[in-house]
Amino acid sequence: MIIAYLRVSTGKQFLSNQQEEIRRYAENKNLVIDRWVTEVASGSRKGNDRKLGTLLKQMKRGDTLIVTEVSRLSRTLTDIMGIMGLCLEKGINLYTTKEGYSFDNSINSKVLCFAFGLVAEIERNLISLRTREALALRKAEGVALGRKAGSYTKRNILVDNAAQIVRMLRQDKSVADICCHFQVSRDTFAKFRKEHPEVQKALNAKEKRRKNRKKN
Repeated sequence: MIIAYLRVSTGKQFLSNQQEEIRRYAENKNLVIDRWVTEVASGSRKGNDRKLGTLLKQMKRGDTLIVTEVSRLSRTLTDIMGIMGLCLEKGINLYTTKEGYSFDNSINSKVLCFAFGLVAEIERNLISLRTREALALRKAEGVALGRKAGSYTKRNILVDNAAQIVRMLRQDKSVADICCHFQVSRDTFAKFRKEHPEVQKALNAKEKRRKNRKKN
């Protein structure tokens, strides 16, 4: 199934431009749109809190989602990465008409997704740097600092989803795919797998399958 997703932030904006853009794209690619999904919602809201989240849950492997541009998915890079990761995991093809991006199961798509992940990581690092500078200033001013007990980290996300990560590795998903899906860096994943033998075992088995395929 091929689905076109249109989003505007307010009811005063028009969807017709996006609709026409996708129609032209579909004609040029000889694609037939099976369903049009329109939504009036702020892009700053997470995908799961919008029609888009429900739509992605309904879509199956081999389905295609077309948007005019990446920013129609979300206004935040980390949320965009989560949506891309979910599409890769479910085998959903994601196309953007203006930028000409194609996210599918190809190597180029995975490289592009990894590049987006790298940009997201840089963005998080810059935010972290500004946070550290602000904390250093507060400390110099005598304000008590410190992580509160029970605070959540990126490592916790991987730990809580260890079983899913093992399944993804058994499905021959790459480490880049997994990092992209959970929005973590390779360093964070490397530390995590060293602490979880079942993940390392699944990773070794995946590598063994890859070598066997090359021999054949």
